[in-house]
Amino acid sequence: MPKRVVVGLVKGDKCDKTRRVEVPRLVRHKKYGKIIHRRTVCYAHDENNASSAGDLVEIIESRPHSKTKRWELLRIVKRSGADEQAASQVSVDAPEIPG
Repeated sequence: MPKRVVVGLVKGDKCDKTRRVEVPRLVRHKKYGKIIHRRTVCYAHDENNASSAGDLVEIIESRPHSKTKRWELLRIVKRSGADEQAASQVSVDAPEIPG
């Protein structure tokens, strides 16, 4: 049986080598038929602590690493805007040399 691969957003990066990834999904309400937004929370193993909160990542099913951790980080699809803003702030805050 092939392993599932899903894309989600990193919501928590406080634990070492563990990321809390939320995977959004749409579900139809049983009685009213309205489409409802739901999310699935997956704990993923990130060996190198490469991702941070706000990153869009791809995770894959794996063997159990702990009681709740059943996924591994496959790749980072898109970095969060916070990293890009921090890099641009460094260049903006640099003092100008008169001359």
